[in-house]
Amino acid sequence: MRLLAIGDVVGGVGLSALLESLPRLREHYAPDLMIVNAENSANGTGTSPRQAQELLDAGVDVLTGGNHTFRKRELFPLLNSEPRVLRPHNLAVKGPGTGLAVVPVDGDRNAAVINLLGAIFMDAAMSPFAIVDELVEKARERATFVFVDIHAEATSEKIALGRYLDGRVTGVFGTHTHVQTADDQLLAAGTAYISDLGMTGPHDSVIGVAADIILSRFLTGAPGRFEVADGDVRVQGAVIDADDGGLATAIQRIDLPIED
Repeated sequence: MRLLAIGDVVGGVGLSALLESLPRLREHYAPDLMIVNAENSANGTGTSPRQAQELLDAGVDVLTGGNHTFRKRELFPLLNSEPRVLRPHNLAVKGPGTGLAVVPVDGDRNAAVINLLGAIFMDAAMSPFAIVDELVEKARERATFVFVDIHAEATSEKIALGRYLDGRVTGVFGTHTHVQTADDQLLAAGTAYISDLGMTGPHDSVIGVAADIILSRFLTGAPGRFEVADGDVRVQGAVIDADDGGLATAIQRIDLPIED
């Protein structure tokens, strides 16, 4: 089984780039499952129902979220009605949606996707470590393959979660920082891991935002309205291969430039 996981989609420019490149990615990698973190697709913060539906209609199997998922209240009905659109399970004790999805892949087998929020420097309702065991147990009851999107700021927290889940899930991948890490690896017990998938959006920027706005904020301390940049657009993520038992056999980073 092969997973294609795409890192944080930023703004309309990132969404357009991904939708444009999906046929090429699908032809080249032939994934059985596609996961996209879409929590920044609505002008950098949140996801609109229209954007979520566009991605699902384009063949994406599961959308994961992050700390901005609740920014767009109009997404709440879709979080409640569409099981393939996730929010971090520990984003709130009570709130719309869930952080666990199970979808069919590879004939009669299923894959589960777990979406979590980091607790360090983030507004998580509880630590991901406090709830992940129960989620993994539920996932493994229904699915052969289990993948975890840990949307977190601290690399140490992501690495620790990967180590904690090694051998119990197929893959653990980080999102949120918008900077792709070079630590893609197979852990000792068979779990694929990468600290951050990277950003699908404009890289001639400061993590997706126009650089002059961010520089002004750092230099003057004056707030400014964030605007998504538009240069050096890339699609980033990773491909994970797994055996019939649900353990990973390979992981490979993706960094695809989009020509103007």
